[in-house]
Amino acid sequence: MTNWLITGIGSGLGEALATAALARGDTVIGTARRQADLDAFAARAPGRSLALKLDLSTPGAPATVVAEAETMVERIDRLVNNAGYGMVGAIEETGLDQARALFDVNLFGAMAMIQAVLPAMRARRAGHIVNITSLSGFAPWWGTGIYGASKYAFECIGQTLAQEVEPLGIRVTNVAPGGFRTGFAGSALVEAERTIADYDGGARQSKLSLLAGRGKEHGDPTKAARAILTALDDPKPPLHLFLGEDALRHAREHFEMLEGQLQRWEQLSLSTAYED
Repeated sequence: MTNWLITGIGSGLGEALATAALARGDTVIGTARRQADLDAFAARAPGRSLALKLDLSTPGAPATVVAEAETMVERIDRLVNNAGYGMVGAIEETGLDQARALFDVNLFGAMAMIQAVLPAMRARRAGHIVNITSLSGFAPWWGTGIYGASKYAFECIGQTLAQEVEPLGIRVTNVAPGGFRTGFAGSALVEAERTIADYDGGARQSKLSLLAGRGKEHGDPTKAARAILTALDDPKPPLHLFLGEDALRHAREHFEMLEGQLQRWEQLSLSTAYED
């Protein structure tokens, strides 16, 4: 049996993953901000669905929650950093306070969770940290720059962390979903505080696209949860797991663009070396 600590189990991918883990007999400590979500989760599998209130933007809260979680189960085998929210708007339209608030949750809150679980995992020389990032952490698109930036940074933390903790027997997997029917384009989506007309035909399209596709995304969260379980249970789990056809397609397009840039400017790049 595996013991999980999953942030953001009130809806979306966090809820689907918690449901899948409980269905196979695992124990899940789930966090959420709303008491109603916590009460509903605790009633799912009494004794195995354990609920803790957590607001990742509150300083010190992640460490407190992890300490409490470690008293509830013998060990935390897997931490899943899932909680977060999206933002749309051009870079120029986004307030710095808005950007900082988003980073406090999507990046620094998740980083605090990682730091809190690592001491016990290091002591056991075992554990698995799973970071739900985003396709936007690889292939950015206009109108989502601040959200994408938080996921770019989270991707870097996950990749670097994997190098740092591999000798200690701890694994890291970054999961990058594309579009899924998780409610991401609903209440979890914040808009930039300003509206500048010059971006109506460009960056504004991200918001329109997300709203138009709300509830019609191709990705199924239940299938995504099963895919994550399969990947994590593998003897050699992936560092990167892309979920969805759109995630694969846009990631490949981005990597191809980067390779084209490398080739196009290779000689200029190499021309910067000192000559003996």
